Amino acid sequence: MSQLHVAVLMGGPSAERKVSLKSGEAVVKALRGAGMRVSPVEVWGEEVRLPAGTDVVFLALHGMFGEDGQVQRLLEMQGVPYTGSGVEASERAFDKALAKEAFAAAGVPTPKYAVVERDVRPLTSMRPPVVVKPARQGSSFGVTKVTEASKLEWAIEQAWRYDQKLIVEECIRGREFTVGILEEKALPVVEIRTEFFDYEAKYSGQTEEVVPAPLDAVTTERIQQAALRAHQCLGCRDYSRVDVMLDGNGQAFVLEVNTLPGMTEQSLLPKAARAAGMSMEQLCARMVKLALARRAEAVAA
Repeated sequence: MSQLHVAVLMGGPSAERKVSLKSGEAVVKALRGAGMRVSPVEVWGEEVRLPAGTDVVFLALHGMFGEDGQVQRLLEMQGVPYTGSGVEASERAFDKALAKEAFAAAGVPTPKYAVVERDVRPLTSMRPPVVVKPARQGSSFGVTKVTEASKLEWAIEQAWRYDQKLIVEECIRGREFTVGILEEKALPVVEIRTEFFDYEAKYSGQTEEVVPAPLDAVTTERIQQAALRAHQCLGCRDYSRVDVMLDGNGQAFVLEVNTLPGMTEQSLLPKAARAAGMSMEQLCARMVKLALARRAEAVAA
């Protein structure tokens, strides 16, 4: 049997390019460690040229073009299997406004919010404390926590640098968690301890991440079930990472679903998998095998 050939897509045209390159490098190392033939493919624009003989694509892209359904649609047109969620689920999860609508329809608790679009007045009737975030962006780019009404318009202007559609979301006071989903099962819960989980905190080591989170069994189950329901209501498949807040009353609120989460050794999904007894090599190899299984099912049908 010939060696499985995996193309790892990384980079891309989004603001998350540097983060994606780090994810891609870690995935390449892990898949080679798992015995696969791996070709790193650095993406620059909005087109993809795969090496000859590619069996499957591992998506290590983040942000626009990677997580919003565009690259998924291109790969489906080429008939090449790829890791992670499909076109429609990617579109819904990446656009936080669409995701919020899906959460509401499915009864998944999520903070109150308002959609703000450029040149539409009034901007919003919501009042601090709130979190302002671009509707279609990741890695916490353009995200600002606002505690004073006088700073709200400034925060909105900052977020407009990344997207013309924004979310102004109720700020839930409490503890922050993230839950990895793998094959329709929730991985151990990770607690994120930081003043505010923005881009700087996320990538400069200003956070403490505890896994498994120090929670009782009932609360752990509540958070995991909220995360799993969010994953499912968006139509996600194989894996994702779901961000959740727990308020002072023990209520879990889903913030968002990341269909292509960070994949470095220190990223949150690999940390959760490691807590479940799965190495980085095993995790990445499993993601590839899930993508290949879909192709086999399609051929059999």
